[in-house]
Amino acid sequence: MHRTVRAVNQLTARWGRTAPADGRNTAFSAPGAWAPLALLAAGATGPAARELADALGVPTAGAAAAGRELLDALDRTPGVTTALGLWTREHLPLEPDWTAALPPHSHRRITGDPATDRAALDGWAAERTAGAIPRMPVEVTPDTELLLAAALTVRTDWIRRFHSNPYVPETGPWRDRRVASLYRRTGLLDRVGVADDPEAGPLTVLKVLGLRGVDVHLCLGPEDAAPGAVLAAAVRTAEHPRLLRPGTELPDGAPGPGLTAGWVGSYSREPALLVSTVEFDLADDHDLLERPDLFGLRTASDTTRGHFSGISAEPLAVDAARQATTAVFGPRGFRAASVTAFGAAAGGAATRPPYLVRRLTAEFDRPFAFLAVHRTSRLVLAAGWVADPKPAEPDEFEPDEFE
Repeated sequence: MHRTVRAVNQLTARWGRTAPADGRNTAFSAPGAWAPLALLAAGATGPAARELADALGVPTAGAAAAGRELLDALDRTPGVTTALGLWTREHLPLEPDWTAALPPHSHRRITGDPATDRAALDGWAAERTAGAIPRMPVEVTPDTELLLAAALTVRTDWIRRFHSNPYVPETGPWRDRRVASLYRRTGLLDRVGVADDPEAGPLTVLKVLGLRGVDVHLCLGPEDAAPGAVLAAAVRTAEHPRLLRPGTELPDGAPGPGLTAGWVGSYSREPALLVSTVEFDLADDHDLLERPDLFGLRTASDTTRGHFSGISAEPLAVDAARQATTAVFGPRGFRAASVTAFGAAAGGAATRPPYLVRRLTAEFDRPFAFLAVHRTSRLVLAAGWVADPKPAEPDEFEPDEFE
């Protein structure tokens, strides 16, 4: 499983590097795409098989087992659910060895009636993501012979919730905007760390721990760093925590982006890490065929011939590949969902504080990256870039989406 986690995280890093240069909101889930790609690779032949294997980071001979292993491991992870679905035309013959790798009861039929098929596919996407993704991201056309889809949801509640308040940044890209801001204080200085990344430069990483073993990392790079460079660097620190210099070892001053450190008077002996960040509610849609080399789909999407004789004796080529993703970060927790489908064709006091304590302040008040990370395996479940935070609205700060 370690090899599979590394392969999936490498796809996350490569995908992250393609984040919009203009810094628009983005969210994506590499595991949600990796598993169905692995099953496609298991049935591919010729150049398409080689390209898919290169993109996945595993040989085609072991791709089906690796994809199923990933889905099974995710299903055993508290707070994470997955589903795989296959739809085919009734007349399309399938290779038994390939269908044997599919989860039980995952095979359904394309009826040919557009309304019936659209309702069934949308219902599957909505049911498997608790309504977060209400529509299947690809359309069934008269030429569609096969559709393979994977759904993934992530739900984690914070061990300690944030406090909410509207806030208007005075500087930076969010200057003069009233945003939904979150605040929290902890005595655990090592929840934050700084890495010196050769590509992105200094990177401040805050780990927000969840109850179910899924944490969210908020990652702030230099103001002039490209979003893709910050996302790729964030994946490296998730995989290799030793790259981070922990908060207890940081020097005074400004040891990292958005981070200040020093000594202050206090009425408590406990050190303090003060965190301010923002709520975000992102929705994104990706056409994977716009980046065919990233996903190993260049040859596989050549519809002039077939590339998947290990799936069916009939010639098949990928004619649609999309992912729809949502990510919500709030006072009580984090939620993310994706469906990937492939179609073939604090106060004051008057007395002097008696203690001198260490205090770190981490402020995420400009665009930053986020990762949802399985704490044990370090698998990145979802990732993205927060360019536009959730705006503050009157009486909004007891959101019911986390109840």
